[in-house]
Parts: sequence; structure tokens; C-alpha cells
Amino acid sequence: MTDSARSCDPAPAPRDTPLRRRARAPTRAEVEMVPWLAVLGEDERRHVLEHLQVADAEVGEFVCKIGRPANFWFGVIDGLLKMSNDSSGSVAITYTGVPPGAWFGEGTLLKHETYRYNIEALRRSTVAGLPLASFDWLLSRSIPFNRYVMLQLNERLGQFIAARETDRLGDPDSRVARSLAALFHPVLYPGVGQLLRITQQELGYLVGLSRQRVNVALRALQAAGLIRIEYGGVRVLDLPGLRSFRAP
Repeated sequence: MTDSARSCDPAPAPRDTPLRRRARAPTRAEVEMVPWLAVLGEDERRHVLEHLQVADAEVGEFVCKIGRPANFWFGVIDGLLKMSNDSSGSVAITYTGVPPGAWFGEGTLLKHETYRYNIEALRRSTVAGLPLASFDWLLSRSIPFNRYVMLQLNERLGQFIAARETDRLGDPDSRVARSLAALFHPVLYPGVGQLLRITQQELGYLVGLSRQRVNVALRALQAAGLIRIEYGGVRVLDLPGLRSFRAP
């Protein structure tokens, strides 16, 4: 472990400071929240810890923005983000939520392109970033890391195919069920576990429904024995059932 990874949290940065300028070295606890570090060898892990950065994104702040070059591979240490389109000239579309444990943007980095989506913080979130040069360096020398990235891409493809089907469901209860199930994906979002910290308002932003309608859907899913509504979040009891749920 490097000295930087043992550092303590600094004082909160001013909100008007750009995210990149608020970047700092990760704490020991934050390093332990990076799931793919376990597949690396000692040299690769040391390199990552020397270059990995974290920053706290405020509500409404953009981590990625359409048209900007992709210079980092990002991951969520804590909090909740959403991936969406540019709604300035079209209908607003939320592609997916991005909960703790998620790492995203590898496809854009592999192609060295600019972002085609926005990533925005729904609540105050701690985000980690690995520079593009380090991402490319790992790809060039670590077979386990390549396998990890390939698995991410494959699982994400399946997720977006399922999202297309969810968008066509007319029943709100079914949409909430499928959207919740997507946020409990054990490969893409290993930091979630069985309890997702999310408010009904935040879930409404992701699904495109009002908080009141989300509340009705959650009560129906709880009555079906698929979830349990807990203080500050939702606990999944039957993930396969949640994925296949259709309202009667």
C-alpha cells in the first residue's frame, strides 16, 4: 500500500471548484472498494495505486459530459449517478443508474473517443478515476485485467438489451421491477449487495415516474415478496423474480 492510499480525507472542497481540481489520493477504505484490483499482479496494483484518484461530486454535477474527451476510467465508491442523453434538443432519456461498485466508460476509452452520454450525480457521490494512460498500460500487460474488461462489456451489452425491453413495458410496476433488478447486477455493481441505498425520488428519476407512482410500485413488489422496503433503501429478496416480474 502506498502512502497516498493511507491518506486521510481532506477538508471538503468548495462546490464551485471543478471536479478534476478536487481530485485527491484514495484512502485505504476507498481502495478496498475497487473490485478489479484483486485481479492484478503486485506491479500492476502498485502502478494503479500511484495513479488512482478520487473526488466528491455534488448533486447535479457532471462526471462525464457529451462531447468531452474520455481521459479516465471512472468508478463509483459511494453514492448514485445516472447515465443520460443530452436533453437540450430532445426528450430526456435516462439510460441507467450507476450505483456503488460500478466502473463505466471502458468502451469509450478503448476507442479513444469523446463521451456520447452524460454521467450526473443524483446525490453527493465519491467517484474514482484511473487515467487513460494507466488504463491502456494495464490492457497492454495484464491478461486478467483484459478478461475483467471483456466481462464488463459483455454484461453491459446484456443490460442494455434488457433496458430496451423495459422501456417498452407499459405497466409502471413492471418497469420499476426491471429497473431495480438492473441496479442489483452482481457483476456490474458488486458494491450494492442485497441492499440498495436509494430514495423513491431518485428511483423516480431513473425510471421516469413520479415519486408517488414509484411508491405504489414498490408496495406492490413488496406484497409479491420480491423486495423489502427499508429505511433509506430497498432490499432484494428474489432477484430472478424481480427480473421476470410482470404485473397481473
